[in-house]
Amino acid sequence: MIAELGAFALVLALVLSAAQSALSFSARWKHDAALRGAGEGAALAAFAAVAIAFASLMTAFVTSDFSVANVANNSHTDKPLLYKVAAVWGSHEGSMLLWDLALTGFGAAVVLAGRRLPPGLKALTVGVQGLLGLVFIAYTAFASNPFVRLAHPPVEGASLNPILQDPFLAIHPPFLYSGYVGFSVVFSLCVAVLIEGRVDTAFARWVRPWALAAWSLLTIGITLGSFWAYYELGWGGWWFWDPVENASFMPWLVGAALLHSSIVTEKRGALAGWTVFLGLAAFSFSMLGAFLVRSGILTSVHAFAVDPKRGAILLGILALAAGSALSLFAWRAPLLKAGGLFAPISREGALVINNLFLATAALTVMAGTLYPLIYQAATGQPLSVGAPWFNLTFAPLMTAVLILLPAGTLLSWKRADARGAVERLWAAGLLALATGIGVFALQNAKGAFAAIGIALGVWLIAGAVTELAVRIRLFRVPLKEVVNRLTGLPRGAFGMTLAHIGVGVFVLGACVETGWRVEAAQALKLGDQVQVGAYSLSLTDVTQAEGPNYSAERATVRIKGPQGDSVLYPERRFYPANRQTVSQVAIETHGPSDLYVVFGERREGTDPSWLIRAYWNPWARMIFGGPLLMALGGLVSLSDRRLRMAAGAKARAAAAGARA
Repeated sequence: MIAELGAFALVLALVLSAAQSALSFSARWKHDAALRGAGEGAALAAFAAVAIAFASLMTAFVTSDFSVANVANNSHTDKPLLYKVAAVWGSHEGSMLLWDLALTGFGAAVVLAGRRLPPGLKALTVGVQGLLGLVFIAYTAFASNPFVRLAHPPVEGASLNPILQDPFLAIHPPFLYSGYVGFSVVFSLCVAVLIEGRVDTAFARWVRPWALAAWSLLTIGITLGSFWAYYELGWGGWWFWDPVENASFMPWLVGAALLHSSIVTEKRGALAGWTVFLGLAAFSFSMLGAFLVRSGILTSVHAFAVDPKRGAILLGILALAAGSALSLFAWRAPLLKAGGLFAPISREGALVINNLFLATAALTVMAGTLYPLIYQAATGQPLSVGAPWFNLTFAPLMTAVLILLPAGTLLSWKRADARGAVERLWAAGLLALATGIGVFALQNAKGAFAAIGIALGVWLIAGAVTELAVRIRLFRVPLKEVVNRLTGLPRGAFGMTLAHIGVGVFVLGACVETGWRVEAAQALKLGDQVQVGAYSLSLTDVTQAEGPNYSAERATVRIKGPQGDSVLYPERRFYPANRQTVSQVAIETHGPSDLYVVFGERREGTDPSWLIRAYWNPWARMIFGGPLLMALGGLVSLSDRRLRMAAGAKARAAAAGARA
């Protein structure tokens, strides 16, 4: 009965989403508070219904109900409980149900957190969110139903792909989907203000918290996915420009541009139309990501290879939602006010340049991701666009953004003194230049790009610290006043500093890991050694081990290095349910750096040997720590109470003006 309850709850959520949309639009049309309340109630009920459906599917997985096709195809009785739960969103059908849960959850959040939003605008936002829920829940219920029963259930399930049975990948999709779908609220708000025909500073203040939440969650999701690929796939890298990776990176870039653009709209009333466009584009890219991952047109360890017919439906949803919103934007854009004027050398000017580079970078990633697919569809010939192309096109754009970033934060609004900003940054620039020259002098010509990257990372971190020091007038006023200024700063200021430092930490980690990474691969017999950087690795034993749902061949690798001796135990695991063998990497952490060991295939003979691949990845942990600092910065900014209070005050003032 649990599957039938879930199916009923899913259909009920579909009906409630339709009611949510109809009631909310009617409320705005008739200015009826009762209808508006009914629409909001339907939004809360739709979320509750999807939550019941999701809980029903999770129960089916936990209890190993193999009469449900989705459970039979993706679970197994011997699988640990964590991976039974993770298998709920490990399939196409379950992942779409998770998407629906996030979508209706954000709709409910708009109802509960949107008390200060003008009533008409709130009704339209809830109505648009209901339309999105209606479309995606209908797709789930009729094209990707996770509750389909099997006439002849198997005794045992097929289990989940072994490489997906990992703690980090278990929590990666919920964060990623929350980020993807979080932009749906921004999308709905933008459509609502376009229908109203007016975009003001209150709109920008209301959009920013939702954009911050979505961008921060998406940052965490991407970072968790990158870390999983780093230590689970056994290839030693952290980013491959895989199309599915790019699918999540595109809305991240557009979301970053949106955050900066909304500041200009909030402070100066400028770039209103551009802010709305970015709000529509962010969720459109999220839907594009859903299409790429779930249409079956991509081959990737991240992708769900499903029936192309369902992919065509997803493409239709993308075209309908994004096409309708962009058509509305094209119709309403001439009515949007241009806002305040500003000089090219100003905080606004710096943010405009920031947006141009970020938007171009997003388009570059989109071109490199979609062009091979379009080319293959047109010619039937495969085409690969890999890291070299992205390094030549994307890297220069982002380098330009990062060079300008510290200076932009020190410029004043409307009209600024560029010389004054440069003078404040002389210490940061000198430190970055000295670091870059020092690194280059100690390395050969091959380290030139890495030296430039390290200088850039130091420039970003020192620039962020300098901006904070300027705010509190460090070394310019008495210490007591410095402390008072520091404690009086809004959390948004600390959030911005943390985020910019996080960017610098990431750049440092990426450049050092890329420039000074050492790797070795060698077939070792018992007792043989291989040298990786300053470390000597010796294969001393190979034993059999049993896990909860796998058997393993476990190597004992003894390490001799500058910090002393240690032991690592990499494995090759065999999963009988899937008949698959995967490598389990062993990693020894040395501060921010990793010694990374992979146990490979056995080579038979009178004296057998095993392939051992080892990597010395310097500062690799900073690659993942930097984005987490960025996400923390976004969440700290989101906690700024004055941002929400100001949004409410502006909204009430705007509503009063409209009534007058």
